[in-house]
Amino acid sequence: MLGLDEVYAEQSPADKVAAVRAEQNRAVTVMVGDGVNDAPALAAASVGVAMGARGATASSEAADIVLTTDRLERLADAMDIARWSRRIAVQSAVVGMGLSVAAMAVAAVGWLPPAAGALLQEGIDVAVILNALRALGGDPAVEVELPARTEQLLRRFDAEHDELRDTIGQLRDAADRLAAAPDQSALQAITRAHSLLTDRILPHEHAEETQLYPALAHPLGTGEATATMSRTHAEIQRLADRIGAHLAQAQSNGAISPDQVDDLLACLYGLYALLRLHFAQEEENYFTLAKDEPGTSSR
Repeated sequence: MLGLDEVYAEQSPADKVAAVRAEQNRAVTVMVGDGVNDAPALAAASVGVAMGARGATASSEAADIVLTTDRLERLADAMDIARWSRRIAVQSAVVGMGLSVAAMAVAAVGWLPPAAGALLQEGIDVAVILNALRALGGDPAVEVELPARTEQLLRRFDAEHDELRDTIGQLRDAADRLAAAPDQSALQAITRAHSLLTDRILPHEHAEETQLYPALAHPLGTGEATATMSRTHAEIQRLADRIGAHLAQAQSNGAISPDQVDDLLACLYGLYALLRLHFAQEEENYFTLAKDEPGTSSR
């Protein structure tokens, strides 16, 4: 799902350094880490990136870049900033040196007096500085122009998230009651949680899948941009169906049977965690596109 080529688990600091050096034989290598045992690999990589919000101080000191949040997608933002900043820096250097050489050539043949030349050089310096300040605005190529209807959909589903965020705690509460005792109280809590799923959460997720995601495909440039979220929708539906099957069996028997408890707990706690994560991902990746005033572009 993530498109990873290889996974190395249970790696020691020395193993991580060896893996980084092996990758460096093939290409420029970026290492991302957050623990003290990542520091040697961060130092060995072409570019070391520390997750600084909760990471170890040693990692932050060894890294070239420190992300001040624990969200990995900020690495993509850092790469965009780096590419845009380098482009502006090279552009400013080339233009500044080119203008200075041209001014010196003009001065060498006597067409530019010293005083005027000094003023011209100051003007060139100011122009280069002003051009460099464009880096603060970010690369316009990564801006996303939203059609009015798509922006309305984003605002609608963002508002629905605000309404649903507090209600999904019913799934956790139902699991807590079931963990305490698989009695009638737990069965009633699971019934209420399932009603929440079927009446509100699943219709919301289905509407996102059929309305919002197709609308986002064009401004984001590809339908693959929402593919991971679509897979999450499928997993939400699977867990909800499994809870529904357990509930139907328990209602038919008049009680929750002992052999249902473990799987029900896994489904309830798992779905609660999945929805929390899914909401956060959508709000971070999609809903922020509509945070600007209507009619403006978003990054």
